[in-house]
Amino acid sequence: MSGNTSANKGKAATAAPQWYAAGLDHIWLPYAQMKTASLPLAVTATRGSRIVLADGRELIDGMASWWTACHGYNHPHIRAAIERQLAAMPHVMFGGMVHEQALTLARRLTAMLEPGGLDRVFFSESGSVAVEVALKMAVQYWCNRGIAGRSRIVAFRGGYHGDTTGAMAVSDPETGFHAAFRGLLPQHIIADMPVDDASTAALDALLAQRAEEIAAIIVEPLVQGAGGMRFHDARALRTLRTLAERYDLLLIFDEIFTGFGRTGAMFAFTEAGVVPDIVTLSKALTGGTLPLAATIAHSKVFEAFWSDDPAKALMHGPTFMANALACAAANAALDLFEREPRLDQVAKISRALAAGLESCRKLSGVTDVRVKGAVGVVELDRIENLNALRQRFIEEGVFIRPFGTIVYLTPAFTIAADDLAKLTRAVRSVLA
Repeated sequence: MSGNTSANKGKAATAAPQWYAAGLDHIWLPYAQMKTASLPLAVTATRGSRIVLADGRELIDGMASWWTACHGYNHPHIRAAIERQLAAMPHVMFGGMVHEQALTLARRLTAMLEPGGLDRVFFSESGSVAVEVALKMAVQYWCNRGIAGRSRIVAFRGGYHGDTTGAMAVSDPETGFHAAFRGLLPQHIIADMPVDDASTAALDALLAQRAEEIAAIIVEPLVQGAGGMRFHDARALRTLRTLAERYDLLLIFDEIFTGFGRTGAMFAFTEAGVVPDIVTLSKALTGGTLPLAATIAHSKVFEAFWSDDPAKALMHGPTFMANALACAAANAALDLFEREPRLDQVAKISRALAAGLESCRKLSGVTDVRVKGAVGVVELDRIENLNALRQRFIEEGVFIRPFGTIVYLTPAFTIAADDLAKLTRAVRSVLA
């Protein structure tokens, strides 16, 4: 990997297995300036909340693999379900065919979202694609009803909805990762979250002026994840539901990060007591094992596509949509939410994060400490060297990946109390 000194590279290659040295110069890592990025860790196994490195070290995982491994790594119930499905049928195309795992999963997901009318599930392979599907549903909904011109989406500053073109276009263009693509992206409407009287009035006025060109509003409920772990309360969601109804707009809740217990409820939007027209799910859906996402539409949205006219069909179809292995993993992951006390565990994690991170408020450079469910955030006025900070956490025996100006924890819900204490202790120690 160019940019790292030959001495460091040679040292890493000596300590790592042959496959690491042989393959390192042929990969392109995510969210990384390859010239200056630290060498990636060689991982050989995962279990529970532990990452096992090729050199024998174990790290406590504070990220749950980008928030996916909510039940911990290698849960035997999920692994067994995947193995059974692999023996029977790893995949079959979803065009003109269906299978038990997908239909069972769709039924279970819609049952979890009742009452409210969210009853049609479109499967895909990633959160970004789930958002793309939601946006296409929203725009075509109006076309199918014979209403022209509604092609804009209202999204919010601090928001992040994915890295594909449509998802980038509804993410914050200033704080996001996508400034280089501004000339490529469709121009949507980025507004302030309605968190007080002034911002609510501003959004109301904007919608009043431009409603006839707007198809939908999209928001990450309660926590804007990759945009900076920004929190807002349930009143903002109720405000958005009220405004969507006032101006006859669709409301999309992006629960890819927040869904499946991360904020303390199974789905974040339920804390507000409102129902979206479309919701997107991914991340923890398969317990961190296989890629899968779902875009779930309200019956009123689906009805706009129900027609004798082939042109009114939703023309989208990911090759691996409803992959049987992934759906089997997701069904097993849902079993665990039913059988094991995950939300109680989230509540305990929330209390431990609040207690363990509170003293960071006194540290130089810390501007905020906040906790919501199993999300703990320490915000700094600046982070001058992300690579160095990430390396310091590794030296403490934990895997924590700060970004922007935040250090955050999103551990597995099954993490042991002493492992969680080590994570919060490492944050305090390194930041001090």
